[in-house]
Amino acid sequence: MDADTIRAYDMGAYNYSAEWEEDQAPPDDLRAAIRAYFKAGLTVDVGCGSGRDTAWMAGEGFDVVGVDAAPRLLTEARRRHPEVTFDVDALPALPGLGDRIFTNVLCETVIMHLVQPDAIAAVRRLCGLLSPGGTLYLSWRVSDGADRRDDVGRLYAAFATDVIRATLADLDVLLDEERVSASSKKVIHRIVARRGNTRD
Repeated sequence: MDADTIRAYDMGAYNYSAEWEEDQAPPDDLRAAIRAYFKAGLTVDVGCGSGRDTAWMAGEGFDVVGVDAAPRLLTEARRRHPEVTFDVDALPALPGLGDRIFTNVLCETVIMHLVQPDAIAAVRRLCGLLSPGGTLYLSWRVSDGADRRDDVGRLYAAFATDVIRATLADLDVLLDEERVSASSKKVIHRIVARRGNTRD
């Protein structure tokens, strides 16, 4: 992950967590997609932030773990959701997950914090986490033009959707759309894709 982005999330961990968990509307679009496409089984929330979505999935009966690159965000996640497991880990390599595989992989609005080569490597790694028949939910905030940083230093990379689609070529795409997020009100692109029932 981009070091300045991690630093920004750590510095503002309390405020970001309050925004996501208390100020934003519930992410009903995300939850509907999870209900529609995820199956019972081991699940990982990559870039879990405050743990909002991880905890919701746990409440829905998923065996879920949340991972994030920002340690102070995870402090907030553990404080808010002590019943859920959270670990520090970072894209693109996710070394802490090792060779584990998952029925469901959620990566909600994270890869836009990586420059394009790292974003591609991250998506490959996310695909590699999938068990046979496993499902990936991947979304990112859409940025036009060049990469940029916001006022606190978070990177928002601009990359073509076709670059991400090409990286998912070995999976079956179940959903591919651009929409305004129900919670953040930002334009996001999201793709849900599933691995076949055999691993190559």
